Amino acid sequence: MSSPVDKVLPRRRPKEVDERLVSLLAPSSFGAEQYRVLRHLIEQTHGAADFKVVAVTSPAAADGKTTTAINLAGSLAQTPDARVLLVDADVRRGAVRNQIGLGGTGAGLVDAILDARLDLAEVVCHLSPFNLAVLTADRCPSAPYEVLKSPRLGELLAEARRQYDYVVVDTPPLLPVPDFRVIANLVDGFLMDVAAHKTAGRLVEGALDIMDPAKTLGLVFNGDDRPLSGYSSSYSRPYAWEQSRDGNPAGRWRSTVRKLGDLVRRFS
Repeated sequence: MSSPVDKVLPRRRPKEVDERLVSLLAPSSFGAEQYRVLRHLIEQTHGAADFKVVAVTSPAAADGKTTTAINLAGSLAQTPDARVLLVDADVRRGAVRNQIGLGGTGAGLVDAILDARLDLAEVVCHLSPFNLAVLTADRCPSAPYEVLKSPRLGELLAEARRQYDYVVVDTPPLLPVPDFRVIANLVDGFLMDVAAHKTAGRLVEGALDIMDPAKTLGLVFNGDDRPLSGYSSSYSRPYAWEQSRDGNPAGRWRSTVRKLGDLVRRFS
């Protein structure tokens, strides 16, 4: 099957890409290995069910979710024949374009939602040489919630399901705005990013009240700078779990929440 992407971006110099994007810039580094833990979780879930669309969110802004989303997409795209799409659905404060070093502007997710004549191929770019397709937000509409609530967003994600093996969606944060609640209905699962030394415990608790345990794949504890098994790293430290066989993850959910709560109290 040929690639649905008809726009190819020129080869980017590494200095134009955010240095935290280790899955793109340093795929053999220890930091990149941490994102492969998340990749393995997604690949295992993908193989067990019709699972293609995963969202990455966080309790509040600036917790590192965009960095995690890009690194996860980049890690998945390391398989040469994988078709991976990264979608910036944080239309209020989209950061994907800047982090991956895309210059200029162009039609993006908001334009494709507002103008049904634009199909997915017209608004997706290929990030060379990283084997990664990208759909940026590009602009903030006057009514972000109403735009995301449009049935057109579901149509675009349905088209992405047909054309790609994996779709990673960078979503708005859970607590400041209601946007995530709309997107959550359109994805197969999601990861929540929590920042060490930054995210307050009360914000984590509020976010957990919003998240659906049945769709929650794992928690990413980001910026934990404690040594790990003789290594030293300040990259994302993922904590993840699988659902129990009867499909009820409540027990594991409570256990993970307790562990995360201990970490948040220690590093906030």
